[in-house]
Amino acid sequence: MTQVKIYGQRDVLAPLRTEMSDVVHAAAVEVLGLPESKRFHRFFPMAPEDFPVPEGRTERYTIIELLMFEGRLALTKKAFYARLYADFEAQLGIEAVDLEVTIVETPRHDWAIRGTAGDELELNYEVEQ
Repeated sequence: MTQVKIYGQRDVLAPLRTEMSDVVHAAAVEVLGLPESKRFHRFFPMAPEDFPVPEGRTERYTIIELLMFEGRLALTKKAFYARLYADFEAQLGIEAVDLEVTIVETPRHDWAIRGTAGDELELNYEVEQ
């Protein structure tokens, strides 16, 4: 289970929403091992006054937060970051300086999905990789 939240300034985020979702999802499927059908993305396009740009960044500054089950190796997460940075620049024109990614992991027993505790779910993909 992985939930993705993407924050950015409205004028940048809104027109890129579909392409950005595709880029994030491709990396999640190919690197994190998520099934193709698991696309839980939420977008938070904000007015500039609600999403100020830190010094040294541009209006394309974007934050991605992933909430997911714990268990993936540090090497897997680093490969995911590298993939996002490369694809965001190549496909979306968003350079590394303008992208921040945070992964928050939680034990499966701290989730409930479809009426079942996460540690009791039978998953069709491997988390520990």
